[in-house]
Amino acid sequence: MYKVHCLNNISAKGLDLLTDEYELVDDPSQADVFLVRSANMHDMELPATLKAVARAGAGVNNIPLEALAEAGIPVFNTPGANANAVKELVLAGMLLASRDLVGGISWVRQNADDPEVSKAAEKAKKAFAGGEIAGKMLGVIGLGAIGKLVVEAAEALGMHVVGYDPFMDAQKAAAISTDMRFTADLNELLAASDFVTIHVPATADTKGMIDADAIAIMKDGAVFLNFSRDSLVDDTAMATALESGKISRYVTDFANPAVVQMERAIVLPHLGASTAEAEDNCAVMAVQEVMDYLNDGTKVHCVNL
Repeated sequence: MYKVHCLNNISAKGLDLLTDEYELVDDPSQADVFLVRSANMHDMELPATLKAVARAGAGVNNIPLEALAEAGIPVFNTPGANANAVKELVLAGMLLASRDLVGGISWVRQNADDPEVSKAAEKAKKAFAGGEIAGKMLGVIGLGAIGKLVVEAAEALGMHVVGYDPFMDAQKAAAISTDMRFTADLNELLAASDFVTIHVPATADTKGMIDADAIAIMKDGAVFLNFSRDSLVDDTAMATALESGKISRYVTDFANPAVVQMERAIVLPHLGASTAEAEDNCAVMAVQEVMDYLNDGTKVHCVNL
């Protein structure tokens, strides 16, 4: 009997897949398996019984991969399970940045007690006018599970797309879209794009990759969207770019003390994968990966061994 402990709430759709060989336990010190979402495992004392860890999501920076690898404990993640949820939020982010919906909604609430609000709205609405995303150029940095869905959706909405991925060549990119312009030069993408969205993992190589030099290459008034990790963007450089108008909007899913003070930033509370469907998909995949490993040694989406 394998004992499973959930460090975060895990969707019942996943837990229901556990067979009679598995038992959910409340005490982590007894666990053979950890199922985790965002809980920080770096300071945890790992039980001697632990045999596998599965992250119901793609990012694994909250998990001590090397320590677990040294102990021979595999860590699994669920790439692609929440890709559609993030894709939809990227589209929402572009629309929020293009049409001042946040400002318009705020104005309506502030004038809710005005009996002539409908007339006042007709005069006020010009302050919230924006532009359309159709016909604009979207640069997609990273063409993995999320990035390729963003490409498809953006093109369906009439946008032009330029894509960049250092682990992909033109032939592989063409399999995503024959209409997408693929480039092996990130600077070319930055210079060409009205909107830029980034979908790469947080690593030592990608930390701060969107810095003052990268921003300087971008079009004046461009929009930058970050639904990957906050560490990819140099906050000081972004704040300066927003103040000068070099970047018109920074849409990020990662609230931190720096970005919440940026006047023209649209900051969301890490909603990218926060849909019922994504949580179900991630839980199902995580549970299946653990059972496959413990039942027959199969390592699907193992990130540390």
